[in-house]
Amino acid sequence: MKTILFACVHNAGRSQMAAAWFNRLADPAKARAVSAGTHPGTRVHPEVVDVMREEGIDLAGAPTTRLTDEIAGEAHLLVTMGCGDECPYVPGLLRDDWPLTDPKGRPLPEVRAIRDDIRARVRALIESQGWAKPAA
Repeated sequence: MKTILFACVHNAGRSQMAAAWFNRLADPAKARAVSAGTHPGTRVHPEVVDVMREEGIDLAGAPTTRLTDEIAGEAHLLVTMGCGDECPYVPGLLRDDWPLTDPKGRPLPEVRAIRDDIRARVRALIESQGWAKPAA
């Protein structure tokens, strides 16, 4: 099984949405996602909780996690979202960067657009790697 690590600054928006979408869409026998931040906030941003709840995903109680070398070292792929040079470098770890706007404090229509962009990117990643859930 592969572990995908989504990382942003506060682990309160983009990375939380990406991990939630990944875990909903991917075959859990093939891959799973975790998320972390370089400077984790105290909770997931309320606007993120609201727009994800619209999709049936509840992030209200999701913990925020500090991005450490140990967490990164357990991943197969690190997808960064705005943490820049603060994201750890792990030799041999595949890495991608998704330049996404931070949803914190944005109006709900903008946060929905960010959510939908993340879902599309996650879906494309899953499909490109053959990690999709089997057809029912």
